[in-house]
Amino acid sequence: MNTTRVFADLHLHIGRTENGDPVKISGSRDLTFRNIAYEAAVRKGIGLLGIIDCHSPGVQEDISRLLDSGEMTEAEGGGIRYKDTTIVLGAEIEVRDAGCGPAHHLVYLPTFADMKHLTTWMSLHMRNVNLSSQRLYVPARVLQEEVKGRGGLFIPAHIFTPHKSLYGSCSDSLAHTLDPGLVDAVELGLSSDSLMAGLIPDLDELPFLTNSDAHSLAKIGREYNVLSIGEPSFAELKLALGGLEGRSIAANYGLNPVLGKYHRTYCINCGSLAEERAAAVRCLQCGSPKLVRGVMDRIEQLAQQAGRDTPVMPDRRPPYIYQVPLEFVPGIGKRTLDKLLSQFGTEMSVLHDVPIEAIAETAGDAVASVIGSSRAGTLGLQAGGGGNYGRVTHSKWP
Repeated sequence: MNTTRVFADLHLHIGRTENGDPVKISGSRDLTFRNIAYEAAVRKGIGLLGIIDCHSPGVQEDISRLLDSGEMTEAEGGGIRYKDTTIVLGAEIEVRDAGCGPAHHLVYLPTFADMKHLTTWMSLHMRNVNLSSQRLYVPARVLQEEVKGRGGLFIPAHIFTPHKSLYGSCSDSLAHTLDPGLVDAVELGLSSDSLMAGLIPDLDELPFLTNSDAHSLAKIGREYNVLSIGEPSFAELKLALGGLEGRSIAANYGLNPVLGKYHRTYCINCGSLAEERAAAVRCLQCGSPKLVRGVMDRIEQLAQQAGRDTPVMPDRRPPYIYQVPLEFVPGIGKRTLDKLLSQFGTEMSVLHDVPIEAIAETAGDAVASVIGSSRAGTLGLQAGGGGNYGRVTHSKWP
């Protein structure tokens, strides 16, 4: 089978069911299964989605109605098909092993039936299986075995962020809580990139994914992957992660880590960000011990422990390409975004394919300048930290 380019965002939350029942409390109310599918397929141009709240019985009722009505169908290779987009059914699950902090993990299963069976098992070990990102009261390795026994994929989520992640809050080592042989990939998160992750020896053999972790429709596709696969489906995703049969992750597209919410260490007391160096215990500005450890500073700490000062980038590692979503571009509000999508089809088309001159004719020179600078990697940026995103400050594009 010939392969084709497919954009993939594999970490999308459900805010509410169609009946209005909460799933992800912090997610937008309009983040329903149907709305996500429409936004991604029609406005974003993303061909493979991972909705990671499909374990919720309320979400499963929505899926059943969409299948029964014929609006969506089950894809032959696994997943739910809507127009030219396939939704891979997943769950984000919190686990806290003895002596460790909590960590979130993403799991994906081939079929709707498989996901319902996993829900039945999880309900025995989870206090509220209806909600997103809930604590599962079993060791992480037990979760891995259950997922792999069902033919699923296991991917630690946003692995460096300071709250509820493998390295940010759980442990210093992947093998401390997980069976490395049962990990299919790792998700870098918004505040790191491939070079930064290349400082961690644990990760040398694992594929990297860049996903949006979207809590609103607008955030879908703020980070994404380009897969070289035969068609959008669970089976093809599995081949791409394994680099099998000519399938692959062709590229990771993500925010420059500087724009991430947790890039630098942040002082809760005075609000200052770490600059040239981060304090180990107390804020260098006010002396407070109330620090949220930034991703960059945590990675440097782990690298020092491992004795590595130069990133390792295996030949099979795809390029990591800095991308600024249209939502981040100064001058693009709802009206301008609608004009761009009406003229050029999807956000992926605007970001990747539409000539800069044509963007300027529709949205103005300033917007076109920022998109051109994003493609060239020459944007001016202000660092984020402590839960606040960085921002685009100016464009150096001529």
